[in-house]
Amino acid sequence: MAGSRDGLEVGLLGFRQAVAEHGLGVEGIHIARASHAPVAFRWVSDDRREVYSVSKTFTSVAVGIAQSEGLLGLDDRVLEHLPQFVSTAAAGVEGMTIRHLLTMTAGIDYRWDDPDTDHPGDPAEDFLSTSLHATPGSWFAYRGTNSYLLSRIVAAVSGEDMRDFLMPRLFVPLKIGNPQWLRCPLGYSMGAVGLQLRTEEIARLGITLLHGGQFQGQQLVPAEYVDLMHGPALASDLQGVEGRYGLHCWHCDRDDAWRMDGLYGQFCIMFPHQRACITLTSHYEKPTTDILDAVWDELVPYL
Repeated sequence: MAGSRDGLEVGLLGFRQAVAEHGLGVEGIHIARASHAPVAFRWVSDDRREVYSVSKTFTSVAVGIAQSEGLLGLDDRVLEHLPQFVSTAAAGVEGMTIRHLLTMTAGIDYRWDDPDTDHPGDPAEDFLSTSLHATPGSWFAYRGTNSYLLSRIVAAVSGEDMRDFLMPRLFVPLKIGNPQWLRCPLGYSMGAVGLQLRTEEIARLGITLLHGGQFQGQQLVPAEYVDLMHGPALASDLQGVEGRYGLHCWHCDRDDAWRMDGLYGQFCIMFPHQRACITLTSHYEKPTTDILDAVWDELVPYL
């Protein structure tokens, strides 16, 4: 029967068959539902691995926690917290806010393409000194340097690197012991990528967000900020937007779901109506919407 444990196991069997038949490269899946024991399956050993842009959602959570502690505001100007770059910033950057970074609407078309995250000089300075492509807030460009700037801001306002800021506030309560986050040559957490986690460890943040920022009765992320993360998405007519983007997370086109989304098929999908969370780690070099389609075809009917 749909919604039962046995029904979900039937759905998981169908999903496993789809993974095999289509070569979807899924390495692990974890399914959490309210009032049910979690269901999980692995194709490979459960080692910590690069979660790519799922890292961005953890960065957003760090910003939300910092806001709740009075360290920053979403409409603060970026240069208020990084004043060392005022003299080298491009014209118009003074109007850029933290909210613009969170929504990828900073107005700068800058890519950090250095292999292995190496970069000579200061990537924050290079980003902020790049001439604006558009007025901040008017143009969407999915660029990881936005997330890196947020990492730098959290470090500036808290006095500690973002990974260390999150240790007692998020990672320890989620029972994620000693997570590693790749750092830039200057020693700052990358923000956009580089976080190393297991499938179930990603799921713990997803479960927390699904429950309005609470995990096992403890409020880790402000509920108001969680609402903002997946609230009204960027307008579909915003120049450059592809899909619907929240605060460092994506809106799905089905079931009012929203997700963390990383390269090669790292997903954590929150289903508010079904009170469920599906987390996947993968290595799939074709369009990862193939994995999402298999999730909806095989698993969602049984949630």
